[in-house]
Amino acid sequence: MRTLLLSDIHANIAALESVLADAKGEFDAVWVLGDTIGYGADPSACLSAVRDLNAVVIAGNHEEAAVGKMTTKNFNPVAKEAIEWTAESLTEDERRYLEGLELIEVRGEFTLAHGSPRDPVWEYIESGPQIIDNLEHFETKGCVVGHTHIPFTVGVTNGEIEQPDYVPGERIKLVGERLYINPGSVGQPRDRDPRASYVLLDLDAWDVEFRRAEYDISRTQARIQEEGLPRFLGDRLFNGQ
Repeated sequence: MRTLLLSDIHANIAALESVLADAKGEFDAVWVLGDTIGYGADPSACLSAVRDLNAVVIAGNHEEAAVGKMTTKNFNPVAKEAIEWTAESLTEDERRYLEGLELIEVRGEFTLAHGSPRDPVWEYIESGPQIIDNLEHFETKGCVVGHTHIPFTVGVTNGEIEQPDYVPGERIKLVGERLYINPGSVGQPRDRDPRASYVLLDLDAWDVEFRRAEYDISRTQARIQEEGLPRFLGDRLFNGQ
């Protein structure tokens, strides 16, 4: 069985459609790791797409803010403006759906969290100490996270961290007694590669394939401008940052 891992779609329907086309017929299940909305101009289209996939979806900080479960005081001004626009654009059905999302889900040998198991809303797992410290906050063998918009997988054995090389398009064996996977961002990559990022996780072969999908960035930029969202949100897409 292969599971499609998506995170940080950020209302970018052009990127999401490209990913789904690229992975068509190659997955049996879908896990969406939060921030399906925010920044971009097509939250409804992206929510509809993941719901049609019967995906396991968790909430990120943008969902929590859009439905009023958390304040936007820690958002930068551009993100705050975008999330306020998003909140106003949601239908009642979409709002109820988002309000019902959990911050943590467990599926088999994996815990799903947007930021981290310790702080699923805000913590970015970016350093060795965070990788080690978070182990005590989940019980499964693996943890799948998003939030950083940067793809990686790491394993931990006896307190030692091993990080396989990130090679898009190649299947990489998962390592470690415990491990983490981050599929990167579909809609707002921040590793200087503007292509949409996602992962195919093979639970039988115990490996992952990191993939990138080209999409029409100009289409996304046009939608951002049409809705009067900050131009910066579209401009940065070309640089993948």
